[in-house]
Amino acid sequence: MKSSRSSGASSPVNGKQDWDTKRKRKIADITQALSVSPVDVAALRRMAISEGGLLTDEIRCQVWPRLLNVPPSVLEQEPEKVERENNKDYNQVLLDVQRSLRRFPPGMPDEQREGLQEELIDIILVVLKRNPQLHYYQGYHDIVVTFLLVLGERLATALVEKLSTHHLRDFMDPTMDNTKHILNYLMPIIERVNPEVHDFMQQAEVGTVFALSWLITWFGHVLSDFRHVVRLYDFFLACHPLMPIYFAAVIVLYREEEVLECECDMAMVHHLLSQIPQDLPYETLISRAGDLFVQFPPSELAKEAASHESMASSTFKDFDLASTQQRPDSVLRRRRRQKQAALESSAAAASSVVAVAQPSAARRFVRLAVMGLTVALGAAALAVVNTALEWAPKLDLFP
Repeated sequence: MKSSRSSGASSPVNGKQDWDTKRKRKIADITQALSVSPVDVAALRRMAISEGGLLTDEIRCQVWPRLLNVPPSVLEQEPEKVERENNKDYNQVLLDVQRSLRRFPPGMPDEQREGLQEELIDIILVVLKRNPQLHYYQGYHDIVVTFLLVLGERLATALVEKLSTHHLRDFMDPTMDNTKHILNYLMPIIERVNPEVHDFMQQAEVGTVFALSWLITWFGHVLSDFRHVVRLYDFFLACHPLMPIYFAAVIVLYREEEVLECECDMAMVHHLLSQIPQDLPYETLISRAGDLFVQFPPSELAKEAASHESMASSTFKDFDLASTQQRPDSVLRRRRRQKQAALESSAAAASSVVAVAQPSAARRFVRLAVMGLTVALGAAALAVVNTALEWAPKLDLFP
């Protein structure tokens, strides 16, 4: 999935000038979308998805509430204080917040950080008190602290409450059943794009637990650069609630070579995938995740996600006999060679697949043009438009 950069790229000076021009244009477009009545939420979504996202925290303070459709009257409310004594969640929240030192900017004075940690505890307890149906989970604080650092306590409380009752709702059930179900979308996405990686992971029996912290913290727990975290939050807030699992799949697919070169062993593969590289090409991966969402929407994958465990066991049986005789990784290498030979000897079948695939891609770009969206926006913008009517009424995201 990795691609080489063009050798004919413009000079660094010209590249910076081009980006400065795009940045100024985007800021003007965002200002325009915010100034009209009613606010142009669709345009704000496109701005949040397209290259660079929402650019600054000042802009995020204006746009994130619109993306979540939090009314101004709610934003103006000062959050109440919650009694900490005898609070069933307080001790666990306190422990998690105390362990969150690395989530605060390096060099921040201790007094300022400690004050923010107290606000972080208050936000979490307020949201849980207002919504007793929600159950705290470890990792929730990683999402909340991102909103706190960008928005401040008052705005963060309002937005986190909306997010917790919508996008994060499945993670806040008494059990992890719904969270596991969302994780079950990961392997079907990977299988659609790269069956070889899918088969390798199935044979290694690595499962999807490696991606759990990615999903339930919106990658806040595993990315060290705060700029990358907020860029992803721009993207996720503008898209379907399942977009984080598509982004997780894209990361695995991007690391195809590393995965296939790894020893086909559960512990080894799990360790490899658990360590997210910090130098990922985020804009490329964001665009790719949006593209996969268009190609393989959740409705198409739902049946496979529901039966993922039985799929995994049946896939494993394909290798069972051979694996008792030799190393699983050698079995996979032989099987990959057999697949390659079969592909090379079936050019006619391959061309028919291409013939089917090309019109689909063409139709996507035609639809982008018809909707007045630029191709540079990527398929993620199209995904928002295509699915908005399916999930927005439930999430009440459009005013």
